[in-house]
Amino acid sequence: MNPFFSSLSLDKAIGESVYLQLGKQLSKAIKEGVLEPEIRLPGSRQLAELLGVHRKTVIRAYDDLIAQGWLESKTGSGTFVARHLPVIKPKKLDPQAIKTIDPLQEAGFKFKQSAHLERGFIKETTTYHLDDGFPDPRLAPLHDLSRAYRTQLIMGNAYNRLGYEEPQGSIWLREQLVLHFADTRGMKVTKEQILITRGTTMGLYLTCTGLLERDDNVVVGTPGWANANANIMQAGANLLQIAVDEYGINIDELEQLCKKKTIRMVYVTPHHHYPTSVSLRAERRIQLLQLSLKYGFIIFEDDYDYDFHYLNKPLSPLASADEGGMVLYCGSFTKTISPAFRTGYLIGSANVISHLAKLRRIVDRQGDTVADNAMAELMQNGIIQRHLRKSVRIYRQRRDVFCGLLQSELNNYLSFHLPEGGMAVWTTFDPAIDLVKLAKDARHKELFFSDGSSYRSSFNIENATRLGFASSTVDELEKSVDIIKQLLLKR
Repeated sequence: MNPFFSSLSLDKAIGESVYLQLGKQLSKAIKEGVLEPEIRLPGSRQLAELLGVHRKTVIRAYDDLIAQGWLESKTGSGTFVARHLPVIKPKKLDPQAIKTIDPLQEAGFKFKQSAHLERGFIKETTTYHLDDGFPDPRLAPLHDLSRAYRTQLIMGNAYNRLGYEEPQGSIWLREQLVLHFADTRGMKVTKEQILITRGTTMGLYLTCTGLLERDDNVVVGTPGWANANANIMQAGANLLQIAVDEYGINIDELEQLCKKKTIRMVYVTPHHHYPTSVSLRAERRIQLLQLSLKYGFIIFEDDYDYDFHYLNKPLSPLASADEGGMVLYCGSFTKTISPAFRTGYLIGSANVISHLAKLRRIVDRQGDTVADNAMAELMQNGIIQRHLRKSVRIYRQRRDVFCGLLQSELNNYLSFHLPEGGMAVWTTFDPAIDLVKLAKDARHKELFFSDGSSYRSSFNIENATRLGFASSTVDELEKSVDIIKQLLLKR
């Protein structure tokens, strides 16, 4: 018997089947040239006795390797290393030159890693949270959604219902969105102008990938959304930043930039700018649309929380006044239900949507048709509309309570403006306060909020962060503010 077989080592305690361990060791030996083509392997009974395992274990390992092409069986002669395999002559390497890597952790090939993709992710597990501006899933119509989802799973023709859908997404949902946008936003669109996505991020990714070319110039407001910036840079475009003031992105500065450079796209959140929540003033909206026509740039309008406006009726989207086909309008139901519910939409001229749908088809063949149709059912039955009216009342109350607490309990440490809408308050802390340390200490007290570092740049050095109120009850907001107050008093 080849001495190699005496070196085989099997461990019944590691959780991997013994026959798989044996198969891996044998195939590794073949790949490394230790067992050359046409070498005869020990009989199953002989190898089983040597290794102290059941004969059926060896037979199963042999059968697997025969099926994979590593071994071949000759009736009456035994089992051999397959003769068609190339002869491998291992080279002796200097032990000092051998680099030991774990292939489960590190690839054997090189690849480029981009700095703009290096963004940390924090899973919020604390009892209290003043988050990025998330909805409260406890208010969502989850029972209605689950019933509608179940209906879509079990009713009707299963082959059609659970088969492939158009890359643009559920026709039913697109038809309901046509009615919804006409009623709530004054937008006259057709279902051919709507692409269903897995949230705003997908809509932005498809736009950047499908409509931008390397070295195109794209303008964003700052402070802004890191995910938008990352998508733009990933497409190879140049990111140009313009300051955002109390009236939104500075359009005069944009116009001066247009005179110097060819601008391909402007990314804006005009209703409630992220992260500051300020609304783009009416005359700036008009100027932006006019500049788009004059200089030919795309406006990507991210309307991530349109429905949550408290002081008056929500401002009409830029897309509702777009007469030149320059605006791509994007949003989702993330703020309506929860971040886990990945149903969104991208709206634009029909030819652009058709083009982006072709791109979407090679990224994600289609959306979650069952979930999309369940949402269409809730919209058709008026459940989503009732939920939104209820949520707006509750979130407005929470905003008022939270801002009252900031004013009465933390007025000496921070400043803010009452947001007209949205789910968070842009809060500027005293420069003497170490916001990073404060956020870290708060986590030890079971309170999460952002330390503001993701909003800072060379254009924005404010000691500020975004404090979400919508996902917390009044009692939870009171406790959260008290935790911050006690930590500040101990400084």
